[in-house]
Amino acid sequence: MSKKRIFSGVQPTNNIHIGNYFGAVKNWIDLQNDYECIFSVVDLHAITVYQKPTDLKNNILNLVKTYLALGIDPKKSLIFQQSDVKEHTELCWILNSIAKMGELERMTQYKDKSASHPENINVGLFDYPILMAADILLYDTQAVPVGEDQKQHLELARDLAIRFNSLYGATFVVPEPIIKKEGARLMGLDDPSKKMSKSATSSFNYISLLDDPEIAKKKIMKAVTDSGTEIKYSADRPALSNLLTIYSLLSNEKISEIEKKYIGRGYGDFKKDLAEIVANFLIDFQKKFNKISDKDVKDILAKGAKSASKIAEKKMEEVKEKIGIKI
Repeated sequence: MSKKRIFSGVQPTNNIHIGNYFGAVKNWIDLQNDYECIFSVVDLHAITVYQKPTDLKNNILNLVKTYLALGIDPKKSLIFQQSDVKEHTELCWILNSIAKMGELERMTQYKDKSASHPENINVGLFDYPILMAADILLYDTQAVPVGEDQKQHLELARDLAIRFNSLYGATFVVPEPIIKKEGARLMGLDDPSKKMSKSATSSFNYISLLDDPEIAKKKIMKAVTDSGTEIKYSADRPALSNLLTIYSLLSNEKISEIEKKYIGRGYGDFKKDLAEIVANFLIDFQKKFNKISDKDVKDILAKGAKSASKIAEKKMEEVKEKIGIKI
Protein backbone atom coordinates (compact mmCIF):
# COMPACT_ATOMS: atom_id res chain seq x y z
CA MET A 1 0.00 0.00 0.00
CA SER A 2 1.40 3.36 -1.05
CA LYS A 3 -0.74 5.18 1.53
CA LYS A 4 -1.65 4.12 5.04
CA ARG A 5 -5.09 2.54 5.21
CA ILE A 6 -7.88 3.88 7.42
CA PHE A 7 -11.13 2.17 8.37
CA SER A 8 -14.05 3.82 10.12
CA GLY A 9 -17.80 3.40 10.31
CA VAL A 10 -21.00 4.99 11.56
CA GLN A 11 -24.22 3.30 12.62
CA PRO A 12 -27.33 4.12 10.55
CA THR A 13 -29.48 4.53 13.66
CA ASN A 14 -30.74 8.05 13.05
CA ASN A 15 -29.81 11.33 11.41
CA ILE A 16 -26.22 12.42 12.00
CA HIS A 17 -25.85 15.52 14.17
CA ILE A 18 -23.19 18.21 14.16
CA GLY A 19 -21.29 16.43 16.94
CA ASN A 20 -20.92 13.37 14.68
CA TYR A 21 -19.83 15.62 11.83
CA PHE A 22 -17.12 17.48 13.73
CA GLY A 23 -16.09 14.49 15.81
CA ALA A 24 -15.76 12.00 12.97
CA VAL A 25 -16.93 12.73 9.44
CA LYS A 26 -15.15 16.07 8.97
CA ASN A 27 -11.97 14.36 10.05
CA TRP A 28 -12.55 11.70 7.37
CA ILE A 29 -12.91 14.35 4.68
CA ASP A 30 -9.62 15.91 5.72
CA LEU A 31 -7.92 12.50 5.65
CA GLN A 32 -9.05 11.43 2.17
CA ASN A 33 -6.10 12.92 0.33
CA ASP A 34 -3.44 11.48 2.62
CA TYR A 35 -4.77 8.00 3.38
CA GLU A 36 -6.44 5.06 1.64
CA CYS A 37 -9.85 5.37 3.28
CA ILE A 38 -12.46 2.66 3.83
CA PHE A 39 -15.75 3.89 5.31
CA SER A 40 -18.54 1.52 6.27
CA VAL A 41 -22.20 1.85 7.15
CA VAL A 42 -22.09 -0.48 10.13
CA ASP A 43 -25.66 -1.74 10.00
CA LEU A 44 -24.94 -4.93 11.97
CA HIS A 45 -23.85 -2.82 14.94
CA ALA A 46 -27.08 -0.84 14.69
CA ILE A 47 -29.36 -3.82 15.31
CA THR A 48 -28.06 -4.38 18.85
CA VAL A 49 -30.93 -1.99 19.60
CA TYR A 50 -34.19 -2.81 17.81
CA GLN A 51 -34.64 -0.93 14.56
CA LYS A 52 -37.92 -0.77 12.65
CA PRO A 53 -36.94 -2.35 9.28
CA THR A 54 -38.35 0.45 7.12
CA ASP A 55 -36.58 3.04 9.26
CA LEU A 56 -33.30 1.14 9.10
CA LYS A 57 -33.44 0.98 5.29
CA ASN A 58 -34.10 4.71 5.08
CA ASN A 59 -31.38 5.47 7.61
CA ILE A 60 -28.83 3.49 5.59
CA LEU A 61 -29.67 5.47 2.45
CA ASN A 62 -29.69 8.78 4.33
CA LEU A 63 -26.37 8.06 6.03
CA VAL A 64 -24.61 7.53 2.70
CA LYS A 65 -26.27 10.65 1.25
CA THR A 66 -24.96 12.49 4.31
CA TYR A 67 -21.43 11.17 3.75
CA LEU A 68 -21.53 12.34 0.14
CA ALA A 69 -23.13 15.73 0.85
CA LEU A 70 -20.51 16.46 3.52
CA GLY A 71 -17.64 15.69 1.16
CA ILE A 72 -16.77 11.99 1.27
CA ASP A 73 -15.74 11.30 -2.32
CA PRO A 74 -16.40 7.75 -3.63
CA LYS A 75 -13.63 8.27 -6.17
CA LYS A 76 -11.16 8.70 -3.30
CA SER A 77 -12.75 6.55 -0.59
CA LEU A 78 -14.32 3.10 -0.51
CA ILE A 79 -17.88 3.24 0.89
CA PHE A 80 -19.85 0.07 1.59
CA GLN A 81 -22.50 -1.55 3.76
CA GLN A 82 -21.07 -3.79 6.49
CA SER A 83 -23.63 -6.59 6.07
CA ASP A 84 -22.78 -6.90 2.35
CA VAL A 85 -19.37 -8.34 3.29
CA LYS A 86 -19.90 -11.67 5.10
CA GLU A 87 -16.30 -11.84 6.32
CA HIS A 88 -17.07 -9.28 9.05
CA THR A 89 -19.22 -11.74 10.98
CA GLU A 90 -16.97 -14.67 10.09
CA LEU A 91 -13.90 -13.00 11.56
CA CYS A 92 -15.93 -11.83 14.55
CA TRP A 93 -16.65 -15.45 15.48
CA ILE A 94 -12.99 -16.41 15.19
CA LEU A 95 -11.94 -13.44 17.34
CA ASN A 96 -14.59 -14.48 19.89
CA SER A 97 -12.51 -17.60 20.47
CA ILE A 98 -9.54 -15.60 21.74
CA ALA A 99 -11.37 -12.74 23.49
CA LYS A 100 -11.88 -12.80 27.26
CA MET A 101 -15.17 -12.25 29.05
CA GLY A 102 -13.50 -9.85 31.48
CA GLU A 103 -12.31 -7.65 28.61
CA LEU A 104 -15.85 -7.20 27.34
CA GLU A 105 -17.35 -6.70 30.80
CA ARG A 106 -14.97 -3.76 31.32
CA MET A 107 -16.17 -1.93 28.19
CA THR A 108 -17.53 1.45 29.29
CA GLN A 109 -20.14 1.67 26.52
CA TYR A 110 -21.51 -1.77 27.41
CA LYS A 111 -21.86 -0.76 31.04
CA ASP A 112 -23.49 2.57 30.13
CA LYS A 113 -25.94 1.07 27.64
CA SER A 114 -26.79 -1.78 30.00
CA ALA A 115 -27.65 0.79 32.65
CA SER A 116 -29.77 2.91 30.29
CA HIS A 117 -31.48 -0.09 28.58
CA PRO A 118 -31.70 -2.79 31.30
CA GLU A 119 -34.52 -4.49 29.38
CA ASN A 120 -32.28 -5.03 26.33
CA ILE A 121 -28.93 -6.39 27.53
CA ASN A 122 -28.53 -8.69 24.55
CA VAL A 123 -25.53 -10.76 23.47
CA GLY A 124 -24.95 -8.49 20.48
CA LEU A 125 -24.54 -5.48 22.75
CA PHE A 126 -22.00 -7.42 24.81
CA ASP A 127 -20.13 -8.72 21.74
CA TYR A 128 -20.24 -5.39 19.86
CA PRO A 129 -16.52 -4.60 20.43
CA ILE A 130 -15.45 -7.93 18.88
CA LEU A 131 -17.37 -7.18 15.69
CA MET A 132 -15.78 -3.73 15.71
CA ALA A 133 -12.36 -5.34 16.02
CA ALA A 134 -13.21 -7.61 13.07
CA ASP A 135 -14.28 -4.58 11.02
CA ILE A 136 -10.89 -2.98 11.59
CA LEU A 137 -8.55 -5.97 11.41
CA LEU A 138 -10.13 -7.46 8.29
CA TYR A 139 -8.66 -4.69 6.11
CA ASP A 140 -5.11 -4.51 7.46
CA THR A 141 -6.11 -1.14 8.84
CA GLN A 142 -3.13 0.91 9.96
CA ALA A 143 -4.97 3.83 11.55
CA VAL A 144 -8.48 4.41 12.90
CA PRO A 145 -9.97 7.88 13.43
CA VAL A 146 -11.78 7.59 16.77
CA GLY A 147 -13.27 9.79 19.45
CA GLU A 148 -12.20 9.38 23.05
CA ASP A 149 -15.32 7.28 23.71
CA GLN A 150 -14.26 4.67 21.13
CA LYS A 151 -10.60 4.52 22.09
CA GLN A 152 -11.25 1.67 24.54
CA HIS A 153 -12.75 -0.43 21.72
CA LEU A 154 -9.73 0.24 19.52
CA GLU A 155 -7.44 -0.85 22.36
CA LEU A 156 -9.31 -4.16 22.42
CA ALA A 157 -8.85 -4.53 18.64
CA ARG A 158 -5.12 -3.93 19.12
CA ASP A 159 -4.97 -6.50 21.94
CA LEU A 160 -6.78 -9.11 19.85
CA ALA A 161 -4.47 -8.52 16.87
CA ILE A 162 -1.40 -8.94 19.07
CA ARG A 163 -2.88 -12.05 20.75
CA PHE A 164 -3.80 -13.68 17.43
CA ASN A 165 -0.38 -12.91 15.97
CA SER A 166 1.27 -14.44 19.04
CA LEU A 167 -0.78 -17.61 18.76
CA TYR A 168 -0.75 -18.13 15.00
CA GLY A 169 2.01 -15.97 13.55
CA ALA A 170 2.02 -12.51 11.97
CA THR A 171 -1.43 -12.03 10.43
CA PHE A 172 -3.02 -8.75 11.50
CA VAL A 173 -1.74 -5.19 11.39
CA VAL A 174 -1.96 -3.58 14.85
CA PRO A 175 -3.85 -0.31 14.19
CA GLU A 176 -3.04 3.08 15.69
CA PRO A 177 -5.64 5.68 16.72
CA ILE A 178 -6.04 9.06 15.05
CA ILE A 179 -7.76 11.32 17.57
CA LYS A 180 -8.83 14.80 16.58
CA LYS A 181 -9.01 16.81 19.78
CA GLU A 182 -10.62 20.09 18.78
CA GLY A 183 -14.35 19.68 18.45
CA ALA A 184 -14.12 15.92 18.88
CA ARG A 185 -16.53 16.01 21.81
CA LEU A 186 -19.40 18.46 21.40
CA MET A 187 -21.68 18.38 24.42
CA GLY A 188 -25.46 18.34 24.64
CA LEU A 189 -27.23 21.66 24.20
CA ASP A 190 -29.55 20.77 27.07
CA ASP A 191 -26.88 19.18 29.27
CA PRO A 192 -23.24 20.23 28.73
CA SER A 193 -22.05 17.58 31.18
CA LYS A 194 -22.84 14.83 28.64
CA LYS A 195 -21.76 14.28 25.06
CA MET A 196 -24.16 15.35 22.31
CA SER A 197 -26.04 12.17 21.36
CA LYS A 198 -28.61 11.22 18.73
CA SER A 199 -30.01 8.70 21.24
CA ALA A 200 -30.72 11.45 23.78
CA THR A 201 -34.28 11.51 25.14
CA SER A 202 -34.75 15.14 24.08
CA SER A 203 -34.24 16.39 20.51
CA PHE A 204 -33.08 19.67 22.07
CA ASN A 205 -29.85 17.86 22.99
CA TYR A 206 -28.44 18.02 19.45
CA ILE A 207 -28.60 19.72 16.05
CA SER A 208 -29.36 17.08 13.41
CA LEU A 209 -28.00 17.75 9.93
CA LEU A 210 -31.54 17.17 8.64
CA ASP A 211 -33.22 19.47 11.15
CA ASP A 212 -35.40 22.19 9.69
CA PRO A 213 -33.14 25.28 9.93
CA GLU A 214 -35.83 27.19 11.84
CA ILE A 215 -36.10 24.35 14.37
CA ALA A 216 -32.30 24.36 14.71
CA LYS A 217 -32.40 28.09 15.49
CA LYS A 218 -34.88 27.43 18.29
CA LYS A 219 -32.64 24.72 19.70
CA ILE A 220 -29.73 27.18 19.89
CA MET A 221 -31.87 29.85 21.51
CA LYS A 222 -33.12 27.33 24.09
CA ALA A 223 -29.64 25.89 24.79
CA VAL A 224 -28.69 26.10 28.46
CA THR A 225 -26.14 28.70 29.51
CA ASP A 226 -24.01 29.34 32.59
CA SER A 227 -24.30 32.10 35.16
CA GLY A 228 -22.71 35.40 34.26
CA THR A 229 -22.98 37.49 31.10
CA GLU A 230 -19.45 37.66 29.67
CA ILE A 231 -18.85 35.69 26.46
CA LYS A 232 -15.71 33.91 27.58
CA TYR A 233 -14.49 30.34 27.14
CA SER A 234 -13.77 28.76 30.53
CA ALA A 235 -13.69 25.28 32.06
CA ASP A 236 -16.10 26.42 34.78
CA ARG A 237 -18.61 27.60 32.15
CA PRO A 238 -19.17 24.37 30.16
CA ALA A 239 -22.43 25.36 28.48
CA LEU A 240 -21.08 28.62 27.01
CA SER A 241 -17.76 26.98 26.14
CA ASN A 242 -19.65 24.31 24.19
CA LEU A 243 -21.58 26.97 22.24
CA LEU A 244 -18.34 28.86 21.55
CA THR A 245 -16.80 25.65 20.21
CA ILE A 246 -19.77 25.13 17.86
CA TYR A 247 -19.54 28.77 16.72
CA SER A 248 -15.81 28.41 16.08
CA LEU A 249 -16.12 25.15 14.13
CA LEU A 250 -18.94 26.39 11.90
CA SER A 251 -17.50 29.87 11.27
CA ASN A 252 -13.81 28.87 11.08
CA GLU A 253 -13.07 31.69 13.53
CA LYS A 254 -10.78 31.24 16.52
CA ILE A 255 -12.53 31.27 19.87
CA SER A 256 -10.35 34.20 20.95
CA GLU A 257 -11.61 36.20 17.95
CA ILE A 258 -15.23 35.38 18.80
CA GLU A 259 -14.71 36.45 22.40
CA LYS A 260 -13.39 39.86 21.22
CA LYS A 261 -16.40 40.28 18.93
CA TYR A 262 -18.80 39.97 21.88
CA ILE A 263 -17.02 42.14 24.45
CA GLY A 264 -19.75 44.22 26.10
CA ARG A 265 -22.50 42.14 24.49
CA GLY A 266 -24.69 39.48 26.09
CA TYR A 267 -25.93 35.95 25.51
CA GLY A 268 -28.87 37.18 23.44
CA ASP A 269 -26.72 38.66 20.66
CA PHE A 270 -24.32 35.73 20.77
CA LYS A 271 -27.06 33.10 20.49
CA LYS A 272 -28.89 34.92 17.69
CA ASP A 273 -25.72 35.08 15.62
CA LEU A 274 -24.88 31.45 16.35
CA ALA A 275 -28.42 30.41 15.39
CA GLU A 276 -27.98 32.09 11.98
CA ILE A 277 -24.60 30.43 11.46
CA VAL A 278 -26.10 27.02 12.27
CA ALA A 279 -29.09 27.60 9.98
CA ASN A 280 -26.91 28.67 7.05
CA PHE A 281 -24.73 25.59 7.49
CA LEU A 282 -27.80 23.32 7.45
CA ILE A 283 -29.32 25.02 4.39
CA ASP A 284 -26.13 24.52 2.41
CA PHE A 285 -25.80 20.89 3.50
CA GLN A 286 -29.42 20.01 2.82
CA LYS A 287 -29.29 21.40 -0.74
CA LYS A 288 -26.46 18.97 -1.49
CA PHE A 289 -28.17 16.11 0.36
CA ASN A 290 -31.43 16.47 -1.57
CA LYS A 291 -29.67 16.27 -4.94
CA ILE A 292 -28.46 12.71 -4.25
CA SER A 293 -30.82 9.92 -5.36
CA ASP A 294 -31.42 6.50 -3.80
CA LYS A 295 -30.10 4.96 -7.02
CA ASP A 296 -26.84 6.89 -6.69
CA VAL A 297 -26.42 5.50 -3.17
CA LYS A 298 -27.21 1.90 -4.14
CA ASP A 299 -24.73 2.04 -7.03
CA ILE A 300 -21.97 3.38 -4.77
CA LEU A 301 -22.66 0.74 -2.09
CA ALA A 302 -22.69 -2.11 -4.63
CA LYS A 303 -19.38 -1.00 -6.09
CA GLY A 304 -17.92 -0.50 -2.61
CA ALA A 305 -19.04 -3.94 -1.42
CA LYS A 306 -17.38 -5.56 -4.42
CA SER A 307 -14.07 -3.85 -3.68
CA ALA A 308 -14.27 -4.45 0.07
CA SER A 309 -15.09 -8.13 -0.46
CA LYS A 310 -11.93 -8.65 -2.49
CA ILE A 311 -9.80 -7.40 0.41
CA ALA A 312 -11.84 -9.23 3.05
CA GLU A 313 -11.87 -12.58 1.23
CA LYS A 314 -8.09 -12.55 0.87
CA LYS A 315 -7.60 -11.80 4.57
CA MET A 316 -10.03 -14.51 5.65
CA GLU A 317 -8.26 -17.08 3.50
CA GLU A 318 -5.06 -16.21 5.36
CA VAL A 319 -6.81 -16.40 8.76
CA LYS A 320 -8.35 -19.80 8.00
CA GLU A 321 -5.00 -21.13 6.86
CA LYS A 322 -3.29 -19.85 10.01
CA ILE A 323 -5.78 -21.39 12.47
CA GLY A 324 -5.93 -24.72 10.62
CA ILE A 325 -9.50 -24.88 9.31
CA LYS A 326 -8.54 -24.53 5.63
CA ILE A 327 -7.71 -28.02 4.38
